[in-house]
Amino acid sequence: MIQVYINPTYKTWESISNRTYQDISYLKNLVESIINNVKTYGDVALKAYTRKYDYADIKCIQVTEEDLNKAYMQISNRLKKSIEVAYQNIKYFHTKQMHDELPIEISTGICCWRKTIPIEKIGFYIPGGSAPLLSTVLMLGIPGKLSGCKNIILCSPPNKNGEIHPSILYTAKYVGITRIYKVGGAQAIAAMAYGTESIPSVYKIFGPGNSYVTMAKQIVSQRGRISIDMPAGPSEVAIMADDTANPKYVAADLLSQSEHDPNSYILLVTPNDQSWIEEVKKELKKQFLDIYNKQDIIEKSLKKSKIIVLSSLEECLTLINKVAPEHLIINCKNASYWGDKVINAGSVFLGNYSPVSAGDYASGTNHVLPTYGYAKSYSGVSIDSFVKKITFQKISKKGLKNLSECVNVLSSEEGLLAHKKSINIRLENEF
Repeated sequence: MIQVYINPTYKTWESISNRTYQDISYLKNLVESIINNVKTYGDVALKAYTRKYDYADIKCIQVTEEDLNKAYMQISNRLKKSIEVAYQNIKYFHTKQMHDELPIEISTGICCWRKTIPIEKIGFYIPGGSAPLLSTVLMLGIPGKLSGCKNIILCSPPNKNGEIHPSILYTAKYVGITRIYKVGGAQAIAAMAYGTESIPSVYKIFGPGNSYVTMAKQIVSQRGRISIDMPAGPSEVAIMADDTANPKYVAADLLSQSEHDPNSYILLVTPNDQSWIEEVKKELKKQFLDIYNKQDIIEKSLKKSKIIVLSSLEECLTLINKVAPEHLIINCKNASYWGDKVINAGSVFLGNYSPVSAGDYASGTNHVLPTYGYAKSYSGVSIDSFVKKITFQKISKKGLKNLSECVNVLSSEEGLLAHKKSINIRLENEF
């Protein structure tokens, strides 16, 4: 069910850190045609693609107040309470990320500062169907609203009855998003990028999706003007465990990420002996039988998963920093000590009682995280994802005079004499 490597060579580490690459280049021509048709024909194209791919004949693309009220009635009080708890925790954590920057006096007469400006128009793509990702509505909607983005829209594919899943609608309204559209797939990305009669264009697009959505996001971002959150791939977890880690918990964490996608990246790294590893494998088989609705996905995922046995925790962490996983569980005696040594990971979970599932839904941190090793250079979604920084400077005549010699020399060296002139013309009475 799962591959075990005992003290693999450094050369093998390269293959261990490699993900299952999904080549979606074959979709490019099809997705480009969808994008171009939506750009040209607007709502007509959206409705045609919704009939073709979602088997739904929608008359009104935008969700109505009646739709939102209906969703409220369909949601259980227990689910409403859980959404409220998650909302409060996520909001509290993200609120603490907000702060103003003070002006800095660089030297006499030279003052510089940065101003944080919300991105004016943003769009969320939320997958629906069998796995309505209401948690992603929280993870995107809360920091988006806190950041002060004025115009937020959300697209999600409808079912065959032309309706978006009620949990998505309820959660969106709960966080304050009411401009919601019944459109999915590449056509939704195209609509948010270029606008149609019903759907306004945005400046940045967030959210996960299938291969068509991923390709569409790549194309519109490469064409310019539209920004996207980050490169996306299947879910990932790496677990670093010593002999204090409970095999039951470790197995449960491996399974929880493997149910996302057949191509999920699952890795357990440990210096533990063979008997402990056998306990984990026994728990995997036992718990697997209890997850009746995702066994096919889990089985395919676990066949590609790996248990790596290394000589020490130091060596384990070296491998993990090379892998740069989306989620990292450090289930060791001195978890905080090892956590301080992590340099490449999307989100880190410390100790026996910090499963990824808590962060996926309600602990407060964001679950929209870099995959495919992009944690080496990307951060997860945060308040910063929804704002831009504009720099300002105010310079007095004295400040400019003090700076003039430096700028004159540097601009002359680059052969940019007009730059030099723009300084000196202001100070010509001084020379």
